[in-house]
Order: sequence, then structure tokens, then C-alpha cells
Amino acid sequence: MLKRAAICFIIASFLITNILCYFTYAEIFVEDTGVFEDEGNSIQTMKNQDEPKSIFELQSKSVILMDAATGQIIFEKNPHEKLPPASVTKIMSILLFMEAIDSGRTKWEEKASCSEFAAGMGGSQIYLEPGEQMTVDELMKSVVVASGNDATVALAEHIYGSEENFVRLMNEKAKQLGMNDTNFINTTGLDADNHLTSANDIALMSRELINKHPSIHKYMSIWMDTVRNGEFGLANTNKLVRFYRGCDGIKTGSTSKAMFCVSETAVRNGLRLIAVLMAAPSSKGRVAEASKLLDHGFANYSSVLVGKKGDVYGTVRVARGIKSELDCIVPEDTKLLVKKGEERNAERIVSLNGIIQAPVKKGQKIGEITLKTKDKAIGKINLVASESIDKVNYLNIYSAMLTNWYTVGR
Repeated sequence: MLKRAAICFIIASFLITNILCYFTYAEIFVEDTGVFEDEGNSIQTMKNQDEPKSIFELQSKSVILMDAATGQIIFEKNPHEKLPPASVTKIMSILLFMEAIDSGRTKWEEKASCSEFAAGMGGSQIYLEPGEQMTVDELMKSVVVASGNDATVALAEHIYGSEENFVRLMNEKAKQLGMNDTNFINTTGLDADNHLTSANDIALMSRELINKHPSIHKYMSIWMDTVRNGEFGLANTNKLVRFYRGCDGIKTGSTSKAMFCVSETAVRNGLRLIAVLMAAPSSKGRVAEASKLLDHGFANYSSVLVGKKGDVYGTVRVARGIKSELDCIVPEDTKLLVKKGEERNAERIVSLNGIIQAPVKKGQKIGEITLKTKDKAIGKINLVASESIDKVNYLNIYSAMLTNWYTVGR
């Protein structure tokens, strides 16, 4: 009896001592919780002070040239001037169509019926008849390639019941993307009072579309195609898809009020650019100025891969967690924009939290990588927690200690 009591006393003393030791150890580090706050953006770019304010003269009223990977602006002219966008509006419509398809709200093979309202759109169209049915796939092709107004409205009605409902969602999405210069009145871009956006906002929605839904390039890069079993031909309104190397989208637009607008994207040597022009004086001028913008970007800039998704850049200590260490990883393939030639001198500076306190959530920011060239910071990317770590409590400590004691005793 005394022997059993002694054994129980020793076990209890061992467990209590270990628990007290653990919490004493955790208290030593609890004050050092690091300096990084969790941020929504995984990329922070530094504004390029070296870029001249006026690289060249452009006739378009509003212009922007943007790096698609980071959102960094290379060149701009009146980027926030509110102007009618014509059919460039359809970039937002296409974005919401793609979200509906990806979420399962509709499917490529589904058939949509054309209403009298959709059939009467006018402007660019594929001449849908009221009651005519066409698959989502064919309608999407007609929207992207031929800028069909009737096809756009038919798809909007098929997915969300009415153009009015769809336009409400377009404006909600614009707010989510920070498109503060934008107000949509319709899905097509036909001239309407207060239907306005800016080159900056068009670049934002273009970037969202091509980064989140890259499969859309399957349609945007088509030069010529058909629908209705080959009976109706489609020709891409975006001439650069054929004539500019690396161009695979996005959308043109023109009306008497909007003049000539375009959002172009092209990729060369891993660098993808977005060029937006609004109110160009002519179709030829729009093509020439878009080409000029893209040429400037590709001639003067490179894209540097700073980190690949899942790459580990060190570990941090975790205080009061069920695990004491945590890997710091890159959340996604991440590139930064640098001037041509500077990529050879690019240096990665890794900064990590010393100690963080549990609980830790997977994906929580716990460090960052700064890309520098010649002592100049180009930009930063986040490093995040590779896994979640719960805060320790008496129950899981007791369980762990007991398991450990039992294993050692055997």
C-alpha cells in the first residue's frame, strides 16, 4: 500500500513539476511577440521615383500602364478622370460571369434563352432572336471576341435573373476592388448618363480578371471563330491579339460619346503588363498608343520571382503553443517589378518575428522579404505561418506529459 502511494506521489510530482516548468519557460518569451502586423496584401511595392513624369506624348485623355503581378503603376496620365468606357465595361461583366461559372452557379454547357430585351440591345451583336437558345460557352465567346451586347445581357439574365440585378452586383464588385471612380448603369457599355469609370479602375478590374481567372485567355486570344455550328462568324475587335507579340487580351470599346477605349494585356519573358487608354481620338490611334505603352514597359522593366509558393524562409519560436516552432513560407508565387539590368543585383532581405504567441493561424503574417537593389527597396512580400498552432492548456499538457512518462517508463 505504501509502495503504491509512493509511486502515485512521484508521478504527480513529475507531472506538476513539468507543467510548472513549461509555463515558466513560456513566460520567458511571452513579451517578445514580434513586430509584424497581419496585412491583407501579400505584396507591397515602393513607388518608383525614377520614372519621368512625361515619357512621351499621348493623345488619349486617360492612360495607365500597370504591372499585372504587383499592380505597380509604370506610367499614368489623368488615371482617375471619370469617362464613359464603352464596351470595356464588359470586363466587369466577364469577371462576374467567370465567378459564376467557377462557383457552380452556371455551367459552360448550360443553355440560356434570349429575352426580347436582350435581343433588342443594338450596337455590337450576334443577332440573337427572342427565345433563341445558346450555350454559356458560345455566349461567352460572343461577348469576349465579338463584344456582343445581346449575348452579354442574355448571359446576365440567365445567371442573375435580370440586367438590373447584374448591374447591382457589378457595382458591388467595383467597390470590393477599390474602383472608386466607377458607376455602372448597364452591362454592355452602351452610352448612358452617369455610366463612368477611369483608366485606373479599368486596370484594377482587368488585373482581377486575368489573375484570378487565367482560363479566360482561351477566349480573349481568339482571332476568328464561329458560333451556331459554324454558321455565324466572329472576329476579335482587339487587333493587337493578332499583331502584337505576346498580346492575349483584353477588351476594346467605342461609342460616339466614349470615343475609342481599350484595355490590353501582353506577356513577355514572364512580365505581364496591362495598358489602358480612354478617349483615344481614333481606332488607329488607340492601337498605336497601346503598342507604345507596352513597348515602353517591356523595354525598361523585368519581373523578378522573389519566392515560390511553399518556399520556407526560416522558422520562428512559438510561446505557449502546442508546438514550439513554426515554418515561415511564401503564400504564393510572387514577383516584383524592377528596372532592366537591376535584377542582376537584386538582394533578398528576410525579416522574421523572433517569437510569436499562440494561437497562430495558418497564413498569418509572421515575416517579410524585402527585395533591394543598390540599397534601394523595390518592394516587400509577406511570409506567413505554414500551419495553425493552438494555444497550450492544462489538458493537452497533462496528456502529453503522461504519454511521455509512460513511453519513458516502458
